[in-house]
Amino acid sequence: MIVARSRKNVDIRFMVLSRFWLIIFISSVLFVFAGLFLSNSYSIEYVLNGKKDSPILTGERYLKDCSKGFQEKLTSAPEGTLVYNVNPDDIDTTYVLKNQTVQVFKGTQKADGLLETCKASLFDLILPLMAYLAFFCGIMQLLIDSGATERLARRLSPFFVKVFPSVPKNHESISYMTLNFSANFLGLDSAATPFGLKAMQSLQEINPDKDRASDAQIMFLCLHAAGLTLIPTSIIGYRAAANAANPADVMLPCIVTSLIGTLAAFFIVGFRQRIQFRSATLLIALTSIIAAIIGLLMYVNSLDLIGKNFFSSNFSSVLLLGIIVATLIFAFIHEKKFKEKETTVFDSFVVGAKSGINTGVAIFPYVLGMLAAISLFRNSGLFEIISNWIATGFHFIGVSKEITDSLPVALLRPFSSSGSRGFMLDAMNNFGPDSLAGRLSSIFQCSAETTFYVIAVYFGSINVRNTRYALGTMLLVDLICVITAIFVALWFF
Repeated sequence: MIVARSRKNVDIRFMVLSRFWLIIFISSVLFVFAGLFLSNSYSIEYVLNGKKDSPILTGERYLKDCSKGFQEKLTSAPEGTLVYNVNPDDIDTTYVLKNQTVQVFKGTQKADGLLETCKASLFDLILPLMAYLAFFCGIMQLLIDSGATERLARRLSPFFVKVFPSVPKNHESISYMTLNFSANFLGLDSAATPFGLKAMQSLQEINPDKDRASDAQIMFLCLHAAGLTLIPTSIIGYRAAANAANPADVMLPCIVTSLIGTLAAFFIVGFRQRIQFRSATLLIALTSIIAAIIGLLMYVNSLDLIGKNFFSSNFSSVLLLGIIVATLIFAFIHEKKFKEKETTVFDSFVVGAKSGINTGVAIFPYVLGMLAAISLFRNSGLFEIISNWIATGFHFIGVSKEITDSLPVALLRPFSSSGSRGFMLDAMNNFGPDSLAGRLSSIFQCSAETTFYVIAVYFGSINVRNTRYALGTMLLVDLICVITAIFVALWFF
């Protein structure tokens, strides 16, 4: 009876992500069909083939049925296209002359259509990701063959064995996790992903149940997804492009919010896995990390505007290039280790690069399936309806409009990074980059991860089907980050 009940619980956890994916897909398609048959939509072609920000066809009429004055304006307009702004606060309406009919376009679509998403997921996401994976996996192979990972694992083992009790002392996964966390700290997503995938693959080697996520994998992924970032370079860049008075003024709120989210992830998973938090080694390590972050905050806060911009623009890049150069120098100094393995430094890099390409091919189906569902979800209009309901609910209980204006970023962030980024830019354009809504949107974008994408990519790369409580924990941490971001933004601004 106990075994049957345990099996039933495992099956339920296994089905959560699959059923969520099915619900999004099916409900979105049904909602699109309902809009067409109820005459709320004129055409649903854009759901399949449309492109993000393209105008949506909302109706069509015969040219002869239009007023004489309108016919003259339209026929004399360049390329038979007339943009007519009825309401300055509304989206422009575009009329296009096509033979003897007039097509009416209004609004823009929120995401690429299904087929466009399939194409873009390969050419705009997977192929660039495979290039990043190839390069950084090549660098990681040098770290392995030169013995650098062994040295790093030995030095960090006393701390990591407390956080990851199931990971053997001096295991190579410790080095990969360290590199992943370091890249995340610096806001280097392109480097963090290859290191993280390598860490998951290494942890999978010691996972006794290959179809089921191990405790170490869940802890690592939840800490990774919490997104502790010290230098939010991209956010600062977007704010600078939007002409913010001080583009880096959200840097401290981003760090504070992501730090609280990371600590929340650590303690939530730690309690679930019964980690000994009172360990002296663990307490010293956590205190040292927090102290180092506070020291960095104090230093950055002491800089003037130009100094902050210079620091945020160069710090991450300098450290990343430093890691690459240090790896190459270490490999050159220990070239004899490569000879012992009957290879060379360059051949070792090539072997690692090939494994990176293979990893990219393996995760493509998982990424494609998730992005296709999200495309339908956004273009169907369901997401906007749900987000509007939530915003209305928050407004009803007294939450200010500036906060509800930024909530779409928080709601979409677990699903789509590009989608939430679009809402962030829209908030800065509509309300101003220095408004509370503009700043809070930036903090939301910086302090959380694309949860469903991460789940699909990281567990898909190692063919783990049962993610256990990873998804629930990551969504809970996302919620904590959202609540924290609101309080931090109100405190700072």
